[in-house]
Amino acid sequence: MPLLTRRRIATTLLGLAMATSATAALAQKKYDTGASDTEIKIGNIVPYSGPASAYGVIGKAMGAVFKKVNDEGGINGRKINFISYDDAYSPPKAVEQARKLIESDEVLLLFGTLGTASNTAIQKYVNGKKVPQLFVATGATKWNDPKAFPWTMGWLPSYQSESRIYAKYLTKEKPATKIAVLYQNDDMGKDYLKGLKDGFAKDTSRIVAEESYEVSEPTIDSHVVRIKSSNPDVVVFFTTPKFGAQAVKKLGEMSWKPVTIISNVSASTATVMRPAGLENSPGRDLGRLRQGRQRSPVGGRCRHQGVRRAAGQIFAGGQSRRFLRP
Repeated sequence: MPLLTRRRIATTLLGLAMATSATAALAQKKYDTGASDTEIKIGNIVPYSGPASAYGVIGKAMGAVFKKVNDEGGINGRKINFISYDDAYSPPKAVEQARKLIESDEVLLLFGTLGTASNTAIQKYVNGKKVPQLFVATGATKWNDPKAFPWTMGWLPSYQSESRIYAKYLTKEKPATKIAVLYQNDDMGKDYLKGLKDGFAKDTSRIVAEESYEVSEPTIDSHVVRIKSSNPDVVVFFTTPKFGAQAVKKLGEMSWKPVTIISNVSASTATVMRPAGLENSPGRDLGRLRQGRQRSPVGGRCRHQGVRRAAGQIFAGGQSRRFLRP
């Protein structure tokens, strides 16, 4: 056999071997990064420390659920490797932790990342990496944008829908009252405020005070004092737990007892009402709806069933009627 022919045959066989090897390698890679026949890596970011550390229990609860799943055999034989990091409710820290989860830990997806500001900070990066950002634990309206951010999926009923419920209730049950609002100065608080105003439509003049605070402030006592000076009949708190507890406690210290609505994000006996002092809590209306019923901070059925009826009208047609804490 001529030498040239032998070389051609050898070259052809080598090429076939390389192609076969490459095909086999591709065939073995059945999953995206973060998944295998034995494991699924799921990333999470929650404020275990900082001004919203009350939400740290949510990350722990997620971890407990995944542990239970693993103890029962996992998902089709695959164990969940749940990697949860603390961002201290700081957007720059959230970006750092998201990069660590995606680039170092190589997770398959992010799940239940908490906080409007933190999720906003990481959304563009996560979508650029084409990593699913699933069930973000925030009710901001911005998560419903599949065209611009196809890898992000919201979860909670929107803050605007929730606050429209409060407006509907106040319009029907307390039509002549003046209202003051204390809200967190970020997308969460502004979404809540917008929904409340939209709910009042042309009757927004009932809102006699709008007071915002920064999450970096150590206390919001001075803000509560300022809204009292507007002499409202109703106060609405769109706050995270730490500041919700401070606000309720300050009401008690001033012996001021306006009708008080506390939004879902602070609707917690353990992290808001008890720290504020249960003696300061009776009669405060929590924005928490559970299976069509609202309960008071101390466990009794809420005396204001108008909130429940308003919610049922807004979340009609089989949609969720439960507000869950973010």
